Amino acid sequence: MKKKKNEIRLFCEFVIPPMLIWALIVVVPLIYGIYLTFTDWNGLSPDYNLVGFANYVATFTDKTFLTSLLKTFVYVFFVVVLSNVLGLALALLLTYGIKLQGLFRTCFFAANMIGGVVMGYIWNYIFSFALTKVGEVTGIGLFETSWLTNPTMAMVALIVVAVWQLSGYLMVIYVAGLTNVSKEMLEAAQIDGTTPWQLLRYIKIPMIRSSVTICVFMAISRAFMAFDVNLTLTAGGPFKSTELLALKIYQTAFSNFDYGKGQAEALVLFVIVAIISLVQVSVSKKGEVQA
Repeated sequence: MKKKKNEIRLFCEFVIPPMLIWALIVVVPLIYGIYLTFTDWNGLSPDYNLVGFANYVATFTDKTFLTSLLKTFVYVFFVVVLSNVLGLALALLLTYGIKLQGLFRTCFFAANMIGGVVMGYIWNYIFSFALTKVGEVTGIGLFETSWLTNPTMAMVALIVVAVWQLSGYLMVIYVAGLTNVSKEMLEAAQIDGTTPWQLLRYIKIPMIRSSVTICVFMAISRAFMAFDVNLTLTAGGPFKSTELLALKIYQTAFSNFDYGKGQAEALVLFVIVAIISLVQVSVSKKGEVQA
């Protein structure tokens, strides 16, 4: 009986306080945010009215929202694919036993140490001034004008920056997975005459499926939530051609002072990311079991 009381006491001391903190930080704001989607609050006034589903109707009939959603899907697709491919390629290179591979790992990961706002301003300078100088000197037409002034190239610039930053982070996860692959298995496969491509396709990748699951999940969540770089690099321009969904939500809530609709848009984004992430993790986990 005394032992059971001690277990209950320990549970109350170590489990309940973190759960209460988590509820106050996550659950309560989420519930309150859902409630605000049914109001016409402007973010400033202490008074607001309940408007039912009007914000959701306005969200799904807003062409600018749907356009931003489509652009976000395009952005996410290229960022997820390219960052994972590049991250895996770097991990394979830096687990091959080359000299100074520890230094190279640090250098590639260093991009994640730069804050998104600072990185956006740095790359803004690179695209607006540094690369244009290269274009003037070399005569390369691709660099003669700033990418940020062209709607298509501005989106390419956003993707390039995101892949540059994210691939180094994913590389670390892939390196951890590759270093856990059995060396005896690899040596046995090489003795049997396996080519490097076969070694990668049939042994290494199946053995790091858990790393792939984590990396794809993180890439999806980070790409959908892209905001700081989008704000400082392009500010959604030119002509809103690079206004991703997170920036669109910010503009609706804090620039247009339509907090109820902005919160509705944010909830739609949350549901989209949650569904896609759950499907991706579920499919990847099935692949792990089969492997």
